[in-house]
Parts: sequence; structure tokens; C-alpha cells
Amino acid sequence: MFSTFKSSKKWFLSAGGIFTLFGLIAFTEVRHGQKRVKSVVVRLDEVDGHRFLTRRDVIGYLTNEGADPVVGEHYDAVDLRRLEVRLRQHGLIKSCQVSRDLNGDLLVNIEQPHPLARLMPIGDGIRSVSGQYVSEEGHFFPISMNYSARVPVLTGSFFAHNRSLVNKRNQPLLELLKRVHDDPFWRAQITEISVDERGEVTMWPQLGSHRIEFGPPTELDAKFKKLKLVYTDVLPAKGWNRYNRVSVQYRNQIVCE
Repeated sequence: MFSTFKSSKKWFLSAGGIFTLFGLIAFTEVRHGQKRVKSVVVRLDEVDGHRFLTRRDVIGYLTNEGADPVVGEHYDAVDLRRLEVRLRQHGLIKSCQVSRDLNGDLLVNIEQPHPLARLMPIGDGIRSVSGQYVSEEGHFFPISMNYSARVPVLTGSFFAHNRSLVNKRNQPLLELLKRVHDDPFWRAQITEISVDERGEVTMWPQLGSHRIEFGPPTELDAKFKKLKLVYTDVLPAKGWNRYNRVSVQYRNQIVCE
């Protein structure tokens, strides 16, 4: 009998705990439903310590330039997924997450694309205010008036018909851009990368008056090894302005003339 009483007591305690939990959840949901958005908290990541976007930019994108305000709206009237879709339509936003907290704030977390190079239109002489960046994933995205990334300029007729480097055919060129970007030496040295209609690459350095004929963006390890030899042994000995052309495109060959 004592055992039965003990079991019944345990059952009542468990049931009471479950009802209390559901009650708290329901109470929290009701309170959330009654809340209005107090403010928008924007969290932006950085690109090399800088930001392409400002808080004002993000708020403008979020509210359709003020046409659809969120501050003061009931929580249950704010469609978080729709806001995320709206934000992702802008090229300077790689990914985003919109959520809300218990204080009545709308939290907006933004990840920006990271640029490898800056594509310049053919024949464009106003380089400081035009062009697009190419991201680590191979997508092109617009420049920003808030920050100009220090990356190599990308030019050439190849880009007249190739507006993305995402596909398999263009992956070798994307790998070349990543190699230049990720290596501190080449990132400081290479200022322009030109790609012709056949996909062959020519690069221009920060130091010296020569051009670098790289050929197709293949065999990267071997070509950069030869090029490093030119920069560490040949040019310091012969002079940085001695040659007009340095070619590493052919196997087992370095041509300087």
C-alpha cells in the first residue's frame, strides 16, 4: 500500500512538473506575442579589419529603404525568413540570420563576401569607382563606397563571356587567385592579373618593369616555384628593371628577356 502511495505521489509530481513546464512555455509565447520590436541590432563581420557595409546600409536593405519598417511592429507580424530573403538579394551580403531576443530586439547577423581580386571593365579608365570583386567562392559582387579592398586588379577579354568562376571549367583560375591572395609574398607583389580569351594569364608586379607570362592557370606549384626563384635569385642579382618579360609557362623552363 505504501508502495502504491509512493508511485501515485511520483506520478502527480511528474504530471505537475509537465503542466508547469507547458504553462511557462505558453506564458512565454503569450508575452512574445504581445511584444513589439524595440530596436534592430546589426552584427557585421569584417574583411581585413574593414566593412563593406554600414549599419545604415543593412537597415535600409532590411526595411526596403524605410518602406517596410520593423521597429514598433508586433513580433508575430514580423516574418524573419522573409527579411532574410530580402537581405540575401544584395550582393554585399554573403549570408545572414535574423532572429529575436527576449528584450524585444531584432538581431541581424551579416557575413560579407571576401574578395580575391577586383574585375575592371574593359576600357574603363575610372578604376577607383567601378568594377566588381570576385569572392572566394567565385561569385562576382559589387564594390562598396565604404571600403576598397587591397586586392589585385583583374582584367582581360576572358571576362566578356565569363561572369562567374564557380563552374568546373573556371576552377583553375579561381585556384590561381586564391594562391595569390593566400600567400603574403605574392599578395604584396602581384598588382594586376590579365586573362585573355583563351584563358592564358599574364601578371604585372609591384616591383620591376616586366610582365609575367604565366600561361594557363595549371601546374601552380611548379610555376610559382620557378617564379619565386626569379624573385629571390635572378632579379636581385641582375636588377629589378633588367627584363621586360619573365615567362614560367613552359615546363622546366624560365625565360627572362
